[in-house]
Amino acid sequence: MLKRVLVTQPLPGDHLAALADLCNVEVLDGTRPLCEYLSQAELGTCQGLICLLTDAIDHSLLEAMPNLEFVSSVSVGVDHIDVPALTERGIPLGNTPGVLVDTTADTAFALLLAAARRVAEGDRFIRAGNWRLDNRWAPEFFVGRDVSGATLGVIGLGAIGQAMARRAAGFDMQVLGWTPSGREVPGVEAVSLEELLLRSDFVSVHLALTATTRNLIDAGRIATMKPGAVLVNSARGGIVSELALAEALDTGRLFAAGIDVFEREPLPLDSPLLQHPRVVLTPHLGSATRLTREKMVEVAVANSIAAVQSQPMLHCVNPQVYEPSQN
Repeated sequence: MLKRVLVTQPLPGDHLAALADLCNVEVLDGTRPLCEYLSQAELGTCQGLICLLTDAIDHSLLEAMPNLEFVSSVSVGVDHIDVPALTERGIPLGNTPGVLVDTTADTAFALLLAAARRVAEGDRFIRAGNWRLDNRWAPEFFVGRDVSGATLGVIGLGAIGQAMARRAAGFDMQVLGWTPSGREVPGVEAVSLEELLLRSDFVSVHLALTATTRNLIDAGRIATMKPGAVLVNSARGGIVSELALAEALDTGRLFAAGIDVFEREPLPLDSPLLQHPRVVLTPHLGSATRLTREKMVEVAVANSIAAVQSQPMLHCVNPQVYEPSQN
């Protein structure tokens, strides 16, 4: 009997066709949490799952899927998945690293530029009909921050953090870097997190969300940042305290911020960040180009095909499940 694989919502491109040649593929519409689509009995017959970062793959869901053999996420980060629970069950988890590096770094640098030069604020100003002859130009009109020649602090020096550093080099920026692993990168001055925050005109976050990075940039650390600095986060919500960030913007401690990811998504309408004209907000668009999203799907499907064929996934978050002791 062919294996049954659930896909939590429609995916771009036609990559699922290759998987459908090997198993029964069922694509859900993605409008509700996975646990609400199917009865527990139906979930229990699934051997494979292709999910997105918006799908919570937690203990209760896994309990309803006793025949699950693999999970493939169309994402790099896997903080939406109970990885230890999968590993304990010997279930491999695939992700999609590499293909979204440049796209996400482009997004982060776009947020940096937009926040520094007040692009979104200026756009809203014009659309509201506030640009008139009496205020068409003045020496202090919409003055922003210089990017060229400034100092950029990169928190997290994985592939995306390194790509951000390369973009900064094109703007003659001095680049400081800190990463929990202690990795050193050519062209990046390795410093402590405290020194990075103290010296940087711009700070860009490029870490995975884990127990140790959650709330890493809290009120205390924001208070040590260089006065008038700009903070950018395109990694994961939860790493930066949004309340502390809003307070720092209120007091003028920080000049601006560019944020693509949030503690809760979608961002609640009562979020204090919505009240700040110098916060550039985007709805988790880091990898949002058509080519990149299709590449992510392609990798996720390739991981699934390998699992269906009882082969190791190309990109496996928990490769220890393939060790003999885990089987």
